[in-house]
Amino acid sequence: MASFLLSSLFLLLAAPLAISTNSEGEALHALRTRLSDPRGVLQSWDPTLVNPCTWFHVTCDNHNHVIRLDLGNSNISGPLGPELSQLKHLQYLELYKNNFEGTIPEELGDLKNLVSIDLYDNNLHGSIPKSFGKLKTLRFMRLNNNKLTGSIPKELAKLSNLKVFDVSNNDLCGTIPVDGPFPTFSFQSFENNSRLNGPELQGLVAYDFGC
Repeated sequence: MASFLLSSLFLLLAAPLAISTNSEGEALHALRTRLSDPRGVLQSWDPTLVNPCTWFHVTCDNHNHVIRLDLGNSNISGPLGPELSQLKHLQYLELYKNNFEGTIPEELGDLKNLVSIDLYDNNLHGSIPKSFGKLKTLRFMRLNNNKLTGSIPKELAKLSNLKVFDVSNNDLCGTIPVDGPFPTFSFQSFENNSRLNGPELQGLVAYDFGC
């Protein structure tokens, strides 16, 4: 009887830890369920494991927190979802050269430790989330070669650490922000957006042309 009670107590104490360490795995598995994966790239993503640190294409820190997701050029298709915002320690989100579709989730703006977000060469549409203005540690944002529309959010001018920004080959409109890091970005960062205007494109004062 005593051993049974001790075993029950151990399970009760361990339960919160298991739930806590598995939350990131649950988020990634939720993402997997909405995706098409013809190459079986996500085959190792087993939700029964305590955490996802043993999964391929997932990198963790010494505390078993997911800090990097590398799924570039994997022939994956499907929509992204808000569950990615549960990866609170994520630094690198590398989803380039796939067939991701739908809109970019606003919730990605909650990833306060993000250094790099690479969503280029996909089929994403809709606008660039204004919430990206909260990503204060972000250094690289590449959204080129998608089907994005709308204007470049002025909130992105707050990203003082941003070194690389590429939204070329979309369908953006309006004007290019003139504050923050934007004057340092080259013409190539914005090219092939026929409705986009701004000083980097025309040498003129920024003006909103009815985006």
